[in-house]
Amino acid sequence: MTSLSSIRHLIIDMDGVLWHGDTALPGLAGFFSFLRRRAICFVLATNNASQTPDQYIAKLARMGVAVSRDEVLTSAEAAAIYLEGVAPKGAQVYTIGESGVIQALTERGFVISDDKAPYVIVGMDRGLTWEKLARATLNIRAGAMFIGANPDTTLPTERGITHGNGAILAALQAATSVQPVIVGKPEPIMYRQAIARLGGGADDTAALGDRLETDILGAVRTGIRSIFLLSGVSTREQLDGLEYQPDWVFDSIVELTVRWETEL
Repeated sequence: MTSLSSIRHLIIDMDGVLWHGDTALPGLAGFFSFLRRRAICFVLATNNASQTPDQYIAKLARMGVAVSRDEVLTSAEAAAIYLEGVAPKGAQVYTIGESGVIQALTERGFVISDDKAPYVIVGMDRGLTWEKLARATLNIRAGAMFIGANPDTTLPTERGITHGNGAILAALQAATSVQPVIVGKPEPIMYRQAIARLGGGADDTAALGDRLETDILGAVRTGIRSIFLLSGVSTREQLDGLEYQPDWVFDSIVELTVRWETEL
């Protein structure tokens, strides 16, 4: 195992790593203080497409941590950045999604369409209706490019585990026989965008997350190292027999911070 001291850039997942719901996990403020003190650059990268970067900045501020807009990257932003590379400026886009998706697209000059469009971007939408699915289906079947912000099939809520954006994508794929381009983890697109924003490379960048099938697999596919925390969704037992493995495993950001400090 290589030393943590070689990491100069960090891509950090949020839910299950920094907090559970609206409750900060122990060691949150100390972890960011350590990163600032050691000049370790970071991007907070989340598969959640429903919220805007400003909402995450405000949430962290309530927990005593200050971050900048450039230090937050949502899968909605990643999808809009990806679209910039394949669509003409000002193109019309049909969306299923909440404020995070709408803001990310409009900030980059795309026009949100209520009906026909050559591009369809789908993020988690708690206001999902039959009509929204119908319009997305009609656009995709007419040849629109189909982009999914993230593939998470489930979503933890106060009521229990419900359907996530991946379930919405599955419904549209079943109706159109078209597979979406996935931007979020575990595909490498969002991680590569984060690396470009950080100015790092594979040799000095690592991903920090709690989900083996998204955070850690995404790091493996991107060719960077990974730190797996046991404070969220995935468990240590799930590592047994897994085709890919994280480079480090820690119980929490407290344990990670203490170990990192000793290696510098």
